[in-house]
Amino acid sequence: MRARTPLSERRACQLLGLSRSVLHYASKRRDDGLQARLVELAGERRRFGYRRLHILIEREGFEVNHKRVHRLYKAAGLAVRRRRKRDRVAVERRPLQVPSGPNHTWSMDFVFDALANSKPIKCLNVVDDCTKEAVVIEAARRINGQGVADLLEAACRFRGYPVTIRTDQGPEFTGRSLDQWAQANGVKLLLIQPGKPTQNAYVESFNGKFRDECLNENWFVSVEHARAVINTWRRDYNEVRPHSSLGDRTPAEFAATLREQGALSQQPAPTDTLTNDGSTK
Repeated sequence: MRARTPLSERRACQLLGLSRSVLHYASKRRDDGLQARLVELAGERRRFGYRRLHILIEREGFEVNHKRVHRLYKAAGLAVRRRRKRDRVAVERRPLQVPSGPNHTWSMDFVFDALANSKPIKCLNVVDDCTKEAVVIEAARRINGQGVADLLEAACRFRGYPVTIRTDQGPEFTGRSLDQWAQANGVKLLLIQPGKPTQNAYVESFNGKFRDECLNENWFVSVEHARAVINTWRRDYNEVRPHSSLGDRTPAEFAATLREQGALSQQPAPTDTLTNDGSTK
């Protein structure tokens, strides 16, 4: 405007509604390497949001408020991606029923502990809901779905196959390996609802006794040592330890009494029965 007309700067700013201080403003912002360092830190700590990165930036001597860090954080596309939750199996709520006899319903769950060198160990607990017997307690560094199926198969060779096994929705219990084993042997897998441990109360009660009387009372130096101590405790639990809900009898004594009474042959059929092709009716 001033190049084409004789207007003064003041008059031209008045006509345009522009402040003269804005016209003469020169940005004092300089490239201090903040954004580059922010991107570098975000690459090193991928699960940190802008607030934690702001703390790290300040520790390195940058004088910057959290709003600028947030602006640069968004401009660089550094937002932390939320981890996708694993899909759960939709199951309806079922009341916890008292099994009619031995080997009708088993419950299983995992309990975790640590060795003396702080390395974690994983214990698979399998309980007969009727007799309260500890069918399996296996300790190992890792137990996957195929490992669960192998342990159950070994136990069933001596005890026979149960009608139903109740579990939570852990990945070891909802994978293909255990499902194929159950289908092949006519065993029904009963999954509880996510976050509802009371629906698997029999094994949860056993887990509390197992931790209180065995895991918390021993200091394991190796997996082999843990297996030996746990196996000794399992025999004591089944054959020596009195159980109040069984009339102060041991689980082995109670199971023997039921077998003498013919509970195995007289137990009623479950509501859902398996057909030869593995479906229910």
